[in-house]
Amino acid sequence: MPPSQRKEQTRPTPRLYLVTPAAADPGALKFDLLAAIDSADIAAVLLRLPEDDERALINRVKQIAPTVQKADAALILDGHPRLVARGGADGAHLTGIDAFAEAVGSLKPGRIAGIGGLDTRHDAMVAAESGADYVMFGDNARPSLEALIERVSWWADVFEIPCVAFAAALDEIGPLVRAGADFVAVGDAVFADPRGVAPAAADAASRISLAEMAT
Repeated sequence: MPPSQRKEQTRPTPRLYLVTPAAADPGALKFDLLAAIDSADIAAVLLRLPEDDERALINRVKQIAPTVQKADAALILDGHPRLVARGGADGAHLTGIDAFAEAVGSLKPGRIAGIGGLDTRHDAMVAAESGADYVMFGDNARPSLEALIERVSWWADVFEIPCVAFAAALDEIGPLVRAGADFVAVGDAVFADPRGVAPAAADAASRISLAEMAT
């Protein structure tokens, strides 16, 4: 393993990575994102896009990008690497090694190229060697929380490349931070919370902070 990939420095404070609903109305989504940004420290937003024609998707990205980027957060598209520059996004999240390998050359070095859908340690190591800016665990073929914690802990002990751990529920945030996640991704756990997006995002960020202080 190249030395540059090994974890040698103290990791930064973990941060929140929001994952939007795909079918959300753009106006309502902007409102929800503003509420989340006002109530919590958000590092990045993964924008899931609905099925639509390319022009409509680009327009949707352009509607959302300023809201996210004005808060110094990165807007990452879930797939659609060809739309990143045209929509003004900061990067793309690719699912699986093949999709990543196909897109990484068009994204880097100017844009973020993240990867999820990593079902094995081998796939994760290949992603690291292929230039991924981050890896995400827990977003595909959802494992048990125990298995996810084990994978995150292994990565944090060995690699320098940031790790995003996907929390299916707010209660999973603390264990994933303590395992060594650099970012915790949350989707419906925030956007479908009956309390509303703002209190849910604040709750998620608070859990990250409390878990970090306990490590």
